[in-house]
Amino acid sequence: MKKKANIKTNAIRMVERQKVQYQIFEYEWDEEHLDAVHVSEQMGISVEQVYKTIVLHGDKTGYLVACVAANHELNLKALAKASKNKKVELIPVSQLESLTGYIRGGCSPVGMKKSFPTYIDLRAKEQETIRVSAGKRGIQMELTPQDLQQLTRAEWFDNLEN
Repeated sequence: MKKKANIKTNAIRMVERQKVQYQIFEYEWDEEHLDAVHVSEQMGISVEQVYKTIVLHGDKTGYLVACVAANHELNLKALAKASKNKKVELIPVSQLESLTGYIRGGCSPVGMKKSFPTYIDLRAKEQETIRVSAGKRGIQMELTPQDLQQLTRAEWFDNLEN
């Protein structure tokens, strides 16, 4: 496991507790560029490897989390279908920290305050490793899609489904 000794977030603690192999990568960030595409550019890697974490609310199941590649928009209809909701909506950014323990641009699918149903775009399985936020702006963790799925108890879903 490669990590910086001074970096400890809930996400990193959980990954270490579960003895999952990971690497930490730091990048430059600013308030105007918190999107995952910018992260991939800063780290010099493919946008297909960087996964953004999106927190939503379903009309039937309540809060849920989706992870999709930086170069894809979240397909709300596909996620609603996969999560057995009629519709899902993004939560207001103002609720993100109190709900998850993370802030915009540093929200990890791993180590949230509470465990929410999580859905990962099945295209992640095409990658040997993917990167997600490590729970703080400017820090990404790289791990296998299968390890992320196991850590979050996520279900795979087809984000590009019509």
